Amino acid sequence: MIVALLEVEQLRVAFPTAAGVAFAVAGVSFAVRPGECLGIVGESGSGKSMTCRSILGLVPKPGAIVAGSIRWRGRELVGAGERRLRRVRGAEIGMIFQDPASALNPVYTVGAQIVETIVSHTDHGRARARAEAVELLGRVGIPSPRTRFNAYPHQLSGGMRQRAMIALAISCGPALILADEPTTNLDVTIQDQILHLLADLREEQEMAMILVSHDLGVVSQAADRVGVMYAGHIVEEAPTRELFEHTHHPYTSGLMRALPSIRPGAQRDPLVPIEGQPPELDRLAPGCPFQPRCTHRRDDCAAVDTSLQPAGPEHRTACPFVRAADGR
Repeated sequence: MIVALLEVEQLRVAFPTAAGVAFAVAGVSFAVRPGECLGIVGESGSGKSMTCRSILGLVPKPGAIVAGSIRWRGRELVGAGERRLRRVRGAEIGMIFQDPASALNPVYTVGAQIVETIVSHTDHGRARARAEAVELLGRVGIPSPRTRFNAYPHQLSGGMRQRAMIALAISCGPALILADEPTTNLDVTIQDQILHLLADLREEQEMAMILVSHDLGVVSQAADRVGVMYAGHIVEEAPTRELFEHTHHPYTSGLMRALPSIRPGAQRDPLVPIEGQPPELDRLAPGCPFQPRCTHRRDDCAAVDTSLQPAGPEHRTACPFVRAADGR
């Protein structure tokens, strides 16, 4: 039996609002095994990024983790002190933030930031850390790494900044990488290069990864398993191929219908958007949060338990009406 590196159980993250309390993460559970890539996909505001931030204790105030468990290598992180979390961040779990331009410190060179991370989490001296930083910049595909070592973030292109962010995230050889929308705002060619780079690094360093994206196409390329999030809930989870071939939740089906096909000879049906807008998290109706937008909604949806239930081998869904939803 393979022991999970990371186990998240019934995680709830709350933010106070004028209308009450908004749960950005509402009872999320999943596990990540060594070397595995878990994709988390969903629309903006579904709770994907906040789930990743919670793992490292980086929930912005006034938000807070109010319930649940996050176990890293069997040790609880919820409620852990800042010293313990600092040891985990960077050294054991690395994070690639959505916007490297804001995640990288603008007043320090990219090389200096990598060196500081290495020195903070290892016993390496600065000379060795500098050599490793130059090597890392070259390893992630930055040309002239010795020169780029002395560049400030604003002097790099978007793709180069993302590569520098990746170098920073892997600088201490973490066992898990949290990649939060790592290809956002990059053109298609650069997106593909970044995804291939992450795949190569995972294989070389035997890292596990949580890949967050709003793009099912990106997740399908990289993830071994996919969790679909909506309004703070994981509504479906399955191995990637199983999810794409046997979708059970109406929200996942809606995402699939909005995904263009690039297969040669595939029928070019018009894309079908999901009607409506994501809900206000402090004004959710009882039961299934997707019911106002669901084409298969029924009165019973107001009483649905949002916990995941088996829908096949390694496949779980929060919709108890899957047979009606998928026509089977």
